[in-house]
Amino acid sequence: MEHTDANQTSDEIVAGNHRETQRDDKLLARQVARYLMQNPEFFVERMDLLETIKLPRENGKTVSLMTHQTNLLRERNIEMRQRLDQLLHNARDNDQLFFNSRRLILALLEAQTIGEATTALYNSFSHDFNVEFTSLTLFGPLGVSADKLGEVRTSTLSSAETAIGAILRNGRPICGILRPGEREYLFGDQWQEIASAAVVPLGNQLGMLAVGSSDPQYYRSSLGTLFLSYIGEVLERLLPRLLNP
Repeated sequence: MEHTDANQTSDEIVAGNHRETQRDDKLLARQVARYLMQNPEFFVERMDLLETIKLPRENGKTVSLMTHQTNLLRERNIEMRQRLDQLLHNARDNDQLFFNSRRLILALLEAQTIGEATTALYNSFSHDFNVEFTSLTLFGPLGVSADKLGEVRTSTLSSAETAIGAILRNGRPICGILRPGEREYLFGDQWQEIASAAVVPLGNQLGMLAVGSSDPQYYRSSLGTLFLSYIGEVLERLLPRLLNP
């Protein structure tokens, strides 16, 4: 109890008593908490006490500790089910990606001409991977007759340096919004429909593989290009064989 004297007002006395009560309450709370931590089985034989403990909620109401624990377990169960569903969804997506990739690679390996390889590539990207626009440009002269080129685009390296010099010098896959001249060079008559694109340079200055979308946000600068780079590496090894049968 705090010492009081005659000069203290009643308000000061009340305030002092209030502070002392607060200190006592905090001390008692620490003692109770320490005891419960040292005796975790305290409630085992006193389950009825759990129903008397009330916890505040965001809406201002209170619930019993048992109800709070039940709600918490229910929420965690829902969260775990959602995570499991997401894992299963990702697994199915990965299975489908593997299946489509395998089918594309086999079709490319079976191609006997540049035109057949390009047809297999375009069909797979369009139907299996939902790519709106695909363009394969090879730097010439190629020494291959036009009837064997199919839908592949051809260009001299000097023309490529003029139109997409920055992409060539970068030498790495890029995603995002291209300049009008770059889109026109890579996609030809369809360039005005392209709002975003991903471009992969093929090694040894062989050419460029590009995919495009009418959605400006589809191929963002942060989008990974691992799969497209992988297909580019396959083409780097396949196309020289078809160019020089």
